[in-house]
Amino acid sequence: MAEYAHPEVLASTEWVAAHVSDPNVAVAEVDVDTKAYDEGHVPGAIGWAWTTQLSDTLRRDILSKEQFEELMSSSGIAPDTTLVIYGDNNNWFAAWAFWQAKIYGHQDVRIMNGGRKKWLAEGRELSNGSPQRPPTNYRAKAADLSLRTFLPQVQEASAQRSAALVDVRSPQEFSGEILSPPGLPETCQRGGHIPGARNIPWGKAANEDGTFKTPGELRELYAAEGIDGTKPVIAYCRIGERSSHTWFVLKYLLGFDKVTNYDGSWTEWGNLVGVPVERGAAAGTAKG
Repeated sequence: MAEYAHPEVLASTEWVAAHVSDPNVAVAEVDVDTKAYDEGHVPGAIGWAWTTQLSDTLRRDILSKEQFEELMSSSGIAPDTTLVIYGDNNNWFAAWAFWQAKIYGHQDVRIMNGGRKKWLAEGRELSNGSPQRPPTNYRAKAADLSLRTFLPQVQEASAQRSAALVDVRSPQEFSGEILSPPGLPETCQRGGHIPGARNIPWGKAANEDGTFKTPGELRELYAAEGIDGTKPVIAYCRIGERSSHTWFVLKYLLGFDKVTNYDGSWTEWGNLVGVPVERGAAAGTAKG
């Protein structure tokens, strides 16, 4: 993993297995809910449900600083704890948790390369127990909003072509053929994509076993759509979780300096009155 721009943000399954009893390491499994976690998880891992613990459903927003502090404190995590996050769907929700941890200044946070899928494929030990980590009094840093993009910035970037917009949804969502993946309720009034966006589905950054592709493969994937780090990059999807995965790849694995996650994403843009929408694949769809 040393070839990545920031290899320190990845933990191998071997490393995690060797550190599950280390009191200075906390492992968290993040999924849309805790059903998979309840069936068996990395020994000592905490279970976080994305829908109820890692987003504010009332405000349709990320956690507030106070909510993040409460989550960390109740999970027995201190600011100097090494936090390793993993999950299903090739670490899609793990990347969302990583993004928020970085927004609130947690220094040593990592993603387990390959996630739940690789851990299971390797036949590693599973536990059904709940960890007993003593609570802490976690104090987060002020939110680093340089990692996040809001609607006015996206509107300017689209109109002025001042940033590269990467739509990480499926080609069917990008073209407007469908409004959201099957079975996912939060959606929009209109299908399509933000004018000028390039379509590079988030899953193309991962191998079949759930691990991230090599730096060379990742550079080729994004460069094929003109994303080479020379311009600021804004990633978006439907509600911001898949795009946090692409944000992680571009910022930490490839080392692009100016990468942000537009977590308002298509459920915000596709519900607005009077904003332009493009349909079809003419604005670019990643091949291979």
